[in-house]
Amino acid sequence: MRSDVIQTLLVANRGEIACRIFRTCRDLGITTVAVHSDADVGALHVREADLAVRLPGAAPADTYLRGDLVVAAALAAGADAVHPGYGFLSESAAFAAAVQDAGLVWVGPPVKAIELMASKTRAKELMAGAGVPLLAPVDPATAGEDDLPLLLKAAAGGGGRGMRIVRALGALPGELLAAAAEAASAFGDGEVFAEPYVERGRHVEVQVMADEHDTVWALGTRDCSLQRRHQKVIEEAPAPGLDDALRTRLHEAAVAAARAVGYRGAGTVEFLVSAEGRPYFLEMNTRLQVEHPVTEAVFGLDLVALQLRMAEGEPLEPTPPSPSGHAVEARLYAEDPARDWQPQTGALLALDVPDAPGLRLDTGYTGGDTIGVHYDPMLAKVIAHAPTRAGAVRLLARGLERARIHGPVTNRDLLVRSLRHPDFAAARLDTGFYDRHLAALTAPAPGRNPATAALAAALAAAVRTTASGGPAPTRFGAWRNVASGPQVKRYRSEPDGTEYEVAHRTPRTGVPEPHDAPGVRVLAVTPDRVTLEEGGVARHFTVTADRDRVYVDTGAASYAFTALPRFTDPATHTEPGSLLAPMPGTVVRLAEGLAAGVPVEAGQPLIWLEAMKMEHRILAPASGTLTALHAAPGLQVEVGALLAVVQEDPAAIPVPEETA
Repeated sequence: MRSDVIQTLLVANRGEIACRIFRTCRDLGITTVAVHSDADVGALHVREADLAVRLPGAAPADTYLRGDLVVAAALAAGADAVHPGYGFLSESAAFAAAVQDAGLVWVGPPVKAIELMASKTRAKELMAGAGVPLLAPVDPATAGEDDLPLLLKAAAGGGGRGMRIVRALGALPGELLAAAAEAASAFGDGEVFAEPYVERGRHVEVQVMADEHDTVWALGTRDCSLQRRHQKVIEEAPAPGLDDALRTRLHEAAVAAARAVGYRGAGTVEFLVSAEGRPYFLEMNTRLQVEHPVTEAVFGLDLVALQLRMAEGEPLEPTPPSPSGHAVEARLYAEDPARDWQPQTGALLALDVPDAPGLRLDTGYTGGDTIGVHYDPMLAKVIAHAPTRAGAVRLLARGLERARIHGPVTNRDLLVRSLRHPDFAAARLDTGFYDRHLAALTAPAPGRNPATAALAAALAAAVRTTASGGPAPTRFGAWRNVASGPQVKRYRSEPDGTEYEVAHRTPRTGVPEPHDAPGVRVLAVTPDRVTLEEGGVARHFTVTADRDRVYVDTGAASYAFTALPRFTDPATHTEPGSLLAPMPGTVVRLAEGLAAGVPVEAGQPLIWLEAMKMEHRILAPASGTLTALHAAPGLQVEVGALLAVVQEDPAAIPVPEETA
C-alpha cells in the first residue's frame, strides 16, 4: 500500500480556509507553509503559519492564481505536499499536475477528475451517462417563450459569476453577452450555456469522500438555498424536509457521480431540487466546500484530516460514522445588504464571537486587521451544532447577536433576522428567499432603539472627556436638572444615515446627566459602559470609540455611529446628481454610447465597478443628461471618487397631485 507521509504542507490559499487547514495540521504535527501577496503580508493566515513565502503583487492574477509561483514557493520552503483550499487554483487541473510533476503530494482529487468536472457542459454529458438526473439543456439560438425563464451559466468556474436569469426573449441576446463577458473576465473562458430556471428550487448538495481503495462515502445532505447573487449565505446539515426516498436518491446519485470520474478525496455533488421534490444535477465541486463545517459537526469528522489521510494513501472505513444532531452555518460578510450587497473595506477593529458549547468560529481575521479590496468580503463563518434544528438555529442567531463586530458594515443583522424569519424556522427554503424578503429583512428592526443607544454614547463620551483614566461606576437613582446648560451631541447612525441629536448636562460632580429624556433613569456611567433603565427595564450598553466612530453593543442589538460636528461644513457637499464610487475598485465597463451630453433614464446602469470578486452597477439617480464622465474602463478608483454627474430633467420630476 502506498504511503506518502506528509511532513510539511503548503496551503495555496489565504484567509479563513488557510487558517482552518493549519489548525488541523497543528493537531497532526505537520509543519505549515503560507503563501501571501503584498496585501496579505500581515494577514492572520501568515501569522499562524510556521513558514511563509511572499508572492510579489496584490491582485489575485499576479499572486494566488500563479501556479508556477506557488509550486516554487513550496519547493523553496521544503514542503512535501500542497493543499489548494477552495477558490483560486483549487479546481485547476493544470495546477494539480504541476504540483505532482514537481514531486509534491497533491491533497486533492486526480487530475483527470478535475478535468472532467471543470466544464459544466462536459460534466452534464458525463453525468447523463452515469444515470444522474439532469435538467435538459436549452439552445439559446432556438429558445422560445415556452423555454422561459432561462438560467445562463458560465461553463467554467462558479460563485455566481457569469450567471443570469432571463425572463423575456428580448433580453436574451444582451444577457448572453454580459454573462460571457463576466465569465471570460473571471475564469478566462467565456463559454456560457442555458438551462431551464427552476422557480422556488432548493440548492441541496451531498458531501462525498473517496479513497483509492474503491470506498466512497456519501456524508449526508446540506441545504444551501439561502443565497445572494447566486452565492451561499446560510447553509445547514442535514437538509431539512427531505423524505427518505429523496435522500437515498441524492446519496446514490452523488456516489455514482464520484465513481464515474474515478474520484479521490473530498468533493461535493450539487443538486437543484424542485418544489415537487425532483432532483437535478448542477455540478460537482472537486474540492472542499466553504460550508464543510456543518457536515463535520453532524458526523463528528475532520474533513481536512481525512483529505490528508486520503492523500497519504490510507483507506476509509467501510462505512461512515452515523450522523447526530443538526448544524447551521452563517457566512459573515463585510457588505451592506440594503445597498445592493456592496462590499465594504477598512479597518476591522473588533471581531469577537462569544464562546459557547456547540458554537464554532472559522475566520481569517482578528481585531486590528484591515479588510482590503482585492479579495472576497467574507470575514468569517459561524457554525452552531445542537441536537435539533431549532436548537442549532437559536444558538447561532444568539451567538451572532452577541458578537462584537466593529469596523466596516457587515451582514450580521441580516443573518440574525434571516435565522429568525418564520419561513426559515419552518424550513420553507428556496433560492428566492432574499428576492422575496430582503426589503423586510433590511428595514428598521422592531425592538431596536438607536436614540437610546446614541444617548448612551453621549454619556460615555462626556465621562471620557471630563475624567482622567475613567472613574469607578457612579450609581444614582435618576437624573435631575441642574443650573448648567445642556450640551448637544449629534450622531449619524451607520449605515442608514439617520441623525440623532442628544442633549446632556455635566454638573459639578462630573457625572453626565441626560437632558430632556423622559422615562429614562441612569443607573451607571463609565467611559465604556452605561446602564440605563427605560420602561422599568435596565439595559447595559458597552461603548467603544475610535476617532469619530462610536460602537454601542447591547445584549440584543449593536449600533454604529459617526460623531458629527455641531455645524455642517458646506465644503463637504457634493454637486446634485454626482455619482460617487461606493467602494474602491476598478471600472470594468461603461454603458454603450455613454458620454457627456447623452440622455439617461432613472435606474439605468451606467458604470460597472469590480471590487472584492464582485461586479457592481452604478445606476442613474434620475432621468436627465450626463453632464460629466470621469470613469473609463481600467480606471482604479477610491471610495467616494466622482465617476459622473447626471443633471436631472425638470420635466421628468413628478408633479404632486394637489398642484397638478
